Amino acid sequence: MQDSHISLAHGNGGRYMRELINELFAKHLNNKQLDTSLDAVTLPWPHELLVFTTDGFSVQPLEFAGGSIGSLAVHGTTNDLAVAGATPLYLSLNAFIEEGLSIEVLERIIIDLAEAAQKIGVAVVAGDTKVVPRGQGGGLYLATTGLGVKTRALSLGFDQIQAGDQLLVSGSVGDHGICVLLAREQFGLQGDLASDCASVLPLTQALGSLRGLRFMRDPTRGGLATVCHEISHATRLGIRLQQSAIPIKPPVQAVCDMLGYDPLYLACEGRVVAVVAADVAEQALALWQALPHGDAAAIIGEVVCGSCVVLQTELGGERILEELEDEPLPRIC
Repeated sequence: MQDSHISLAHGNGGRYMRELINELFAKHLNNKQLDTSLDAVTLPWPHELLVFTTDGFSVQPLEFAGGSIGSLAVHGTTNDLAVAGATPLYLSLNAFIEEGLSIEVLERIIIDLAEAAQKIGVAVVAGDTKVVPRGQGGGLYLATTGLGVKTRALSLGFDQIQAGDQLLVSGSVGDHGICVLLAREQFGLQGDLASDCASVLPLTQALGSLRGLRFMRDPTRGGLATVCHEISHATRLGIRLQQSAIPIKPPVQAVCDMLGYDPLYLACEGRVVAVVAADVAEQALALWQALPHGDAAAIIGEVVCGSCVVLQTELGGERILEELEDEPLPRIC
């Protein structure tokens, strides 16, 4: 491409749009299934359950330590499939680009997206591009659709959860939210904390054949506390968390203490919350801890009779974790 910045012409269906799609998107998302001349694609899949999801992504800044909106879109979509017990296969990608966005920045983001997809083994097989006038977007918004398959033998859901089940988290919480906050440089704070933006497929596959696996969820917007509230609302049971068991990195806790955030409500982009039967909790933990970077995985609480999400504090007291109403960090995923 000869242009250095996006113009409205890049979204009008003409030559500029064709060049943008073929010389940037198709170049880096090259695979046999992607045909930029088609509006729809026919895909084969095994004779298993087809799993389908869709998601949208807006984040400021577009690039941050540990990832970008590109890798975030891939991981966010495929992670939703993974925690449903599926193996991700295909993605579609819709890009809403603001007039004036640097093509150099856009290319870096698409390269990051393509590399994330390649590592997971998913193919971007369809997409669409729109350019919006300057001032009507945040530089770049991405919308994705994901398709995957799962075996019929794996049954996960809120209806499987019982009182006495144990909650596990696969790693430290709040990393992504604080990383994006630091990248905005709004508070004069700096640090080397990286986002946890990553595929959770190894985590979900490790537990996939475990007897007693009830439920899995990735704690994105609203964080760990929101997942607990979703479980409580759906099951009409309570959740009791142990503060001392929840892994939180010291830099994350330090920033939260200074600015008044609660890390339990901050987004994670590479973590899994799992609910398992009590008699297999230690086995599940060992499976996660055996994975690369799995040393921070922990059993953090249990499902109990009741209707509240309660945090057992390190001092021996109790704190009710209220359901999130305000967005603590807007536009982080």
